[in-house]
Amino acid sequence: MEEKAIYSRPDSLTDRPMHYCPGCGHGTVHKLIAEVVDEMGIREKTIGIAPVGCAVLAYFYMRFDVMEAAHGRTPAVATGVKRVLPDKLVFSYQGDGDLAAIGMAETIHAANRGENISVVFINNAVYGMTGGQMAPTTLTGQKTATSPGGRLVETMGPPVKMCELLNTLDRPYHIERVALDGPAGVRKARKAIRTIFEAQRDGKGYGFVEVLSPCPTYQRCTPVESLKFVGNDMAATFPLGLFRRGGERIDA
Repeated sequence: MEEKAIYSRPDSLTDRPMHYCPGCGHGTVHKLIAEVVDEMGIREKTIGIAPVGCAVLAYFYMRFDVMEAAHGRTPAVATGVKRVLPDKLVFSYQGDGDLAAIGMAETIHAANRGENISVVFINNAVYGMTGGQMAPTTLTGQKTATSPGGRLVETMGPPVKMCELLNTLDRPYHIERVALDGPAGVRKARKAIRTIFEAQRDGKGYGFVEVLSPCPTYQRCTPVESLKFVGNDMAATFPLGLFRRGGERIDA
């Protein structure tokens, strides 16, 4: 009986070992983006904008055009590329430091303008590339290199909830939060990414997907425990689901 392959590496993903730590969510999301690009047949039209952070080398792994942006300026670069090349599928790929700290202004204003770009936000609640410091999304009580006693709301403020924040604006078309906490979560993440890519293709406007992601190294647990941390602890602070669909806010 002839064997038939039922699963293989996406054509839009390079055959190159990734530098990410074991159990990291970045590799999974890279694969999901590559699968969506292949399915939509848009590899020659896709342009990614890589962040400064753990995914700074994303251009090594994606077999389509990927640009690098200065730290936090990813949405601004994506805006410029999309306006000059409106027929391209332009997405920014960002972590919690690039998007919610140094890049907060660019994030807010791109969303407020309703730029026709797609944003994939990887939220692992900690700074991975620079040594595990507290991020804007670090959970209350979570211990990091710069919050060794745990994040204190009184002096450090509560975690920043980007989906909820962007949902106060009028112009975004799609806002959704998903979690890489298991196979079902990965499938939902893939569907969400395709949704914002299709929205951009159809000229609908700004699409934002927040992906709660495991970081075993600086969540200081095993890869399996990290999935539980994402699905339980992180999801309790950052509720999963749709916040904006078709330009309309979803009732809580």
